[in-house]
Amino acid sequence: MTTTPRGLRAAGKRLWRSVTRDFDLDDHEAMLLREACRTVDQLDDLQAEVDANGAVVESSQGVRVHPAVVEARQQRLVLAKIMSALGLPKGVVGEVEVAAS
Repeated sequence: MTTTPRGLRAAGKRLWRSVTRDFDLDDHEAMLLREACRTVDQLDDLQAEVDANGAVVESSQGVRVHPAVVEARQQRLVLAKIMSALGLPKGVVGEVEVAAS
């Protein structure tokens, strides 16, 4: 399955191509990769929000860490788990740049 899933944006497409260029994936692996690609795109969105509005926000409870910073940290953990589940050799996707990493 090498057809790029619909809805992916630049970072997700780069990750998809980087992996599928060198590996033949089973269906379950392609599903994991698709979710990793979506996560990479979400990380880019979250980073854009932080870039636009800063890492801290004013709230009724005072200055707090921007929710996008917190969510990006969670998404990075998810991405690491998905990539680990794929079992790719270390460094395989090293050339894929994720804005939020």
